Amino acid sequence: MQNAMHSTIKSVTKLTVAAALGLTLAGCGGMPTNNSLYSLKQPVIDRENFSLDVNTMSNGLPVSEQVRLNGWFEAMNLGYGDRVSIEDPGANPAVTNAVNELAGRYGIIVSDTAPTTEGFLQPGQAREEIPRTTAEVPGCPDWSAKSDRNYNNATSPGYGCAVNSNMAAMIADPEDLLEGQEGTGETVVATGNKAINALREAAPSGAGGLGNANGGN
Repeated sequence: MQNAMHSTIKSVTKLTVAAALGLTLAGCGGMPTNNSLYSLKQPVIDRENFSLDVNTMSNGLPVSEQVRLNGWFEAMNLGYGDRVSIEDPGANPAVTNAVNELAGRYGIIVSDTAPTTEGFLQPGQAREEIPRTTAEVPGCPDWSAKSDRNYNNATSPGYGCAVNSNMAAMIADPEDLLEGQEGTGETVVATGNKAINALREAAPSGAGGLGNANGGN
């Protein structure tokens, strides 16, 4: 009887230790493994094309189509960072000029190259396209690490979320995350010198003499 009780106690003890060991190992789950200072949370660029087909004439766009196109620009909230392109099988310069005039009201210059879109244009139609690009950082915020233990001396799973998410949200043109803007060849020093030279070359404010305080000559 004593041997049976002793055996039972030993069995229960083994199960308790195994359960405790399992809980300890479970607490280590989600430990960071990125040993570099390179963030794994990077912005992802998503691009979508919006298009509108308009009817054309030999002398450009009818007034009704100009009104419709302008209403579409307003609905799309056309602004900085947007690009407008024309797909015109007839290559009519009058159509291009009409679209340029409308897009110019929003500060947009029409691009010569149109992206590839689905569907075919009917004769006498042209397609205006606006590609929209958005940027976001998937998986942020990331609080998957359930333990403060960090035996790998690694960064946290959410490392880089704040900086990269703010960058993706604030950048005016997400395309710049793929390829930056080309420089004009003008350095910051050259730009600063323009203001300095303008100040030096300006005529003194008193060069014309002092005016008569009494209003006489």
